[in-house]
Amino acid sequence: MISYGRQSIDDDDIAAVTAVMKGDWLTQGPAIEAFEQGIIRDTGARHAIAFANGTATLHGCTVAAGLGPEDVLATSPLTFMASANCGRYVGASIDLIDIDPATLNLDPTKIGSDVDALVAVHYAGLPVDLRALNRRPRVVIEDAAHALGAMTPDGPVGNCAHSDMCSFSFHPVKPVTTGEGGVVTTNSDELAERLRRFRSHGIVRQPELGGWYYDIADLGFNYRLTDMQAALGLSQLNRLHRFIDRRNAIADRYRLLLADLPVTLPPAAPEGFRHGYHLFAIQVPDRPRVFAALRDAGIFVQVHYVPVYAHTISADIGKSAADYPNCAGVYEGLISMPVYPDLTDDEQDYVVATLRAAL
Repeated sequence: MISYGRQSIDDDDIAAVTAVMKGDWLTQGPAIEAFEQGIIRDTGARHAIAFANGTATLHGCTVAAGLGPEDVLATSPLTFMASANCGRYVGASIDLIDIDPATLNLDPTKIGSDVDALVAVHYAGLPVDLRALNRRPRVVIEDAAHALGAMTPDGPVGNCAHSDMCSFSFHPVKPVTTGEGGVVTTNSDELAERLRRFRSHGIVRQPELGGWYYDIADLGFNYRLTDMQAALGLSQLNRLHRFIDRRNAIADRYRLLLADLPVTLPPAAPEGFRHGYHLFAIQVPDRPRVFAALRDAGIFVQVHYVPVYAHTISADIGKSAADYPNCAGVYEGLISMPVYPDLTDDEQDYVVATLRAAL
């Protein structure tokens, strides 16, 4: 089977995890800080706080930002539901901003005056141009689950040049993996401290009252990453730029091989940006038939995503496809093609030949 995405694990990764398993710490140990320092190195942010998964990072961001029932959180309709649900977790109202067909990201020029927090999703690995915001909400969170290793004219995604916090995911199909895991980057000392407390039950150590003593003043969760996962992530970071180079090479090859087919190719990175290509999402006619033909041929394509407004839980938004015509139009044909570092040219040729026959 050829999947739309998968992890790339080598002997160094296995050795890194094995070393932790033979050591003294399986969780809350030194591998966590080492991984966080690796993220700081690769993003240029002041702080990196590791979490158990990407959804937990988004939850942490909304809590650290102090969002609540009086606030409105806006995000893209073309994303996984976690980008919206992180607002629901704290009682905020959810709003959606239609996408720009030129980028498939939310349109940064359409931020409403009632929006208190923006979750800007870097869809497929193409960064939202946050310089183009028509207004800056009180809180700006980057959902960069697809975009570790991507670049903007202001530097690496995650440096928070135009945001308060940036959330990453390390699921196996993402740019690097920890199995499950996530990280928040921020340049704020205060937000970083809130995030660290939140991921660990809200615990505040108070050694002046005794080496054992701690206080819990705020509600927190056990959202901690293990040292085994952190060791894998740190090892993977050593190949991050190689991974992103390979993803871009696969994308460039798709553009050549698909040029004569009746498909819409994904937006390329504009001048000064570097695409992360977590996804290579094309738009095809008669998607149900094409999707089935590819799956039948052993090519596990996927659709990213069923729009946020289409889910039952989104009844509270009170909107439909008609309110987001750009997203609705794009969604009708979306298929995510295989793109991951270990995809071979022969496998890519087979994918394209199968797609060609299906079309």
